[in-house]
Amino acid sequence: MKTVLILSACFLGGLVCCTTSRPSPSYGVCSQLSDYPAIQAAGYDFIELSVGGFLAPAQSDSVFLSHLAEMKALEAKPVSCTVFLPGDYKAVGEAPHHDEIVAWGEITFRRAGQAGVRYIVFGSGGVRRIPEGFDRERAVQQFVALCKRLAVAAQRYGVTLVVEPLNRAETNLVNSLEEGAAIVEAVDHPNVRLLCDLYHMSRENEPASEIVKYGKYIRHCHIAEKETRSAPGTQGDDFRPYFAALKQIGYKGCISIEGRWNDLDSQLAPALAYMKRQFEESEKN
Repeated sequence: MKTVLILSACFLGGLVCCTTSRPSPSYGVCSQLSDYPAIQAAGYDFIELSVGGFLAPAQSDSVFLSHLAEMKALEAKPVSCTVFLPGDYKAVGEAPHHDEIVAWGEITFRRAGQAGVRYIVFGSGGVRRIPEGFDRERAVQQFVALCKRLAVAAQRYGVTLVVEPLNRAETNLVNSLEEGAAIVEAVDHPNVRLLCDLYHMSRENEPASEIVKYGKYIRHCHIAEKETRSAPGTQGDDFRPYFAALKQIGYKGCISIEGRWNDLDSQLAPALAYMKRQFEESEKN
């Protein structure tokens, strides 16, 4: 059975990701709740769910509570949620939807707090894409202003919003850890931090040293192979330089994959083994 899923990883936080005494990271998969038994059986530690699918801000509390009951019945451990915003919202431009986004965020963060979800990933490349001809500096100021408002809401529920740099094929605002760190610094709030995505870093030819440079802001990490966003080990990409950088900044937490799967059941365990082996082989320089 062919399945396309998204997996992700986090460090320094979450239900299973904040134990600094662990000798190695925890590993998790971003998917849907029904896949959790297979994910757990393959040896992963947690699951990462989507905002729309699990927290369901567009639906009633009763719908979310049914999802929460399913999560508890499966004894699933959600650490974070991806796909923060619907594509028809706009964070920048002549008529940004800031009030609507903050209202969406309020529901998202409240329900994340109820579920024990620590991180909400702000990728949503289309939402933050700068329209053609629109002033870039103005767009950055709009994005910072939005994140400041979201930070206040996130803090109320013990949730951290992590800004995800994306490659230029997906958006034209925040394409590197440097640009993401500049947003975090401008927002200047402990509940807005940075995500490092090794797939996007490799697509942008961003060196592993940037992880060290901006490590103090990083709270979450995604990984997939460069060419087709496949799971680690499919094409044999070498992630050891990135893993070494994560070790250098004292990262202790979670790693997994944000990528595409052809057959979930057969690929889960090999992908996990590949990540663990490369992490162990990486050197702290």
